[in-house]
Amino acid sequence: MRKKANSLIYPMLLMVVLLFFLGSCKKDDDKDVVKQIPILSTSEVTKIGQVTAQSGGVISSDAGFTVTTRGVCWNTTGNPSITDAKTTDGLGAGSFTSKLTGLSVGTTYYLRAYATNSEGTAYGSTMVFETLGSTFIDSRDGSVYKMVTIGEQIWMAENLKYLPSVVDPATGSQTTPYYYVYGYDGTSVTAAKATTNYATYGALYNWPAACSSCPAGWHLPSDAEWTELTDYLGGTSIAGGKLKEAGTTHWSSPNIGATNETGFTALPAGNRNGSGYFNSITSGGNWWSTTEFNNNAWYRSMYSTFSNVYRYDDYKELGFSVRCIKD
Repeated sequence: MRKKANSLIYPMLLMVVLLFFLGSCKKDDDKDVVKQIPILSTSEVTKIGQVTAQSGGVISSDAGFTVTTRGVCWNTTGNPSITDAKTTDGLGAGSFTSKLTGLSVGTTYYLRAYATNSEGTAYGSTMVFETLGSTFIDSRDGSVYKMVTIGEQIWMAENLKYLPSVVDPATGSQTTPYYYVYGYDGTSVTAAKATTNYATYGALYNWPAACSSCPAGWHLPSDAEWTELTDYLGGTSIAGGKLKEAGTTHWSSPNIGATNETGFTALPAGNRNGSGYFNSITSGGNWWSTTEFNNNAWYRSMYSTFSNVYRYDDYKELGFSVRCIKD
């Protein structure tokens, strides 16, 4: 009887060992499956706006299975996945760029790149970023500016107020930076800032002053950037209406076409003309560009009697408003 019992035990032990070995092999196989998803990294988040941003990723290996979907995903809580908001940016290995839209103003987001092949989805490391708020503080003088996103551009939604010095309108130059406040005939910055026109319309700048007056992270728009703005709004014949403040609180009647649907809130700050006088407040506004033309510079104008945005070039000694655009 003892021999018979032993003869039964040995096959049973052999069976247990065999099952353990097969189980170990299956675990190893499972590990191999995990290794067959892509390997990738998340790109830095750049071009951060109020409602947009840009990122992407680099897929260094598809693990032998073609990447069929790739992009970035994001949320506001952490550990984003493809069940959250995401982009879809082509297929295959290598680098890709992702443009994020529909974000919320002044919000913190978590983002990471993803890549999917037939074996599963892999993720890059998580990046954290915050969209721009609705306002910006100029550290030079503490001025607070509203900001607005129009297309892929971010503009200040107010005329620049930076005023390191001020001169009377009779003082002009094509090369020396000069700053003016409409209606003020003096040299006291404190007195100029105390005027209603300064509080409402900001300062006026000759072209040399305009080119160097935007705060860090912002710049005076080029002629091409102005054109991008008006093209996005449907062309120069209607863009002015979409940019001008509506009503006649600041614009003189009839303020044709003004809806301010962009939030740009263009105001009629007038100008300092080549004869050394201020004129056209409430009826027209003018804004410099950085772009030169012969010995002049290009600028944009809007008027109460038209819905257009007009493009002109003129002497650099003129005093116009400044709108800064985000770098």
